[in-house]
Amino acid sequence: MQKQYCREFAESQGWTIIKEFAEKGVSGFKVAAADRDAIQEIRQDAEERKFDILLVFMFDRLGRRDDETPFVVEWFIRNGIEVWSAMEGQQKMDDHIDKLLNYIRYWQASGESLKTSARTKTRLSQIVQEGRFRGGIVPYGYRLEKQGRFNKKNHEVNEILIDPDEAAVVRIIFEKYVHEGFGAQRLSRWLYHNGYLNRKGTNFANTTIIKMLKNIMYVGILRSGETRSEIFPELQIVPLDLYERAQELMEARTMHHNEVPFNSKGKALLSGMVYCAHCGSKLMLTTSSGRRAKGEPKRETRIRYACHYKIRYPRTVTVRPDI
Repeated sequence: MQKQYCREFAESQGWTIIKEFAEKGVSGFKVAAADRDAIQEIRQDAEERKFDILLVFMFDRLGRRDDETPFVVEWFIRNGIEVWSAMEGQQKMDDHIDKLLNYIRYWQASGESLKTSARTKTRLSQIVQEGRFRGGIVPYGYRLEKQGRFNKKNHEVNEILIDPDEAAVVRIIFEKYVHEGFGAQRLSRWLYHNGYLNRKGTNFANTTIIKMLKNIMYVGILRSGETRSEIFPELQIVPLDLYERAQELMEARTMHHNEVPFNSKGKALLSGMVYCAHCGSKLMLTTSSGRRAKGEPKRETRIRYACHYKIRYPRTVTVRPDI
């Protein structure tokens, strides 16, 4: 709609459109102009004098930051670019009143963004308190399905329901983690070897399993930010005591590393600061130069950090001596 309106406005003014820019999923309030590729490309083209007029649907499409966007607009005008809005006309900088109005426009847009954010946050909190899904990616173990409920626009909306097949896998993960001592890596291998795959048809990654174990929604509690709902039995996959026990075990298994190494006298760069990704223990420093035949020159010494536990899947880190 915005593109079409801008095209019609440009045609009515007798302008030739050189290039179009569109940003999808970029917030003009949360993202600074320096981090928006479209704004930076437009500025680059302006410096190279590739166009004469910058046309937007509304001025707040350029941004909604009162401490930044007015100066972005002013920069274009100072560099000989006319800035127009298809809805609001031309922005000028002929006098102090123009500058004040320019600032007031984005100050108002910034305030509208804050109010919109507050209203959205409040509404999302209300949605989870009512036991309805707030949107986004549906967690593994659930599915969306129409149940005959319509919104204010008379559109039938989806309800979140437990998916029996996926919920069974979720219960297996919690049971083995709490009662059989499985860790995330061991669970990932066990699920793969027993034919349990994720929605994409691949194995469950360690990080995915950890996120599942932390997801309080499996208890039947919906969450939006700091807001939590009551327990909805129809959405509960695992009992509350099993979930809480999983959190206790996860905290107990977490190794809190000190930023300051215990051994500060070692000659190696990473002495006392490298940990095993498998078991979390500190890696031990070893050196090796490899075997050499008689008469061969001495080979360079390799510094190697190795886990001192005899685990099934050892982890080592090799460091080149010249680094």
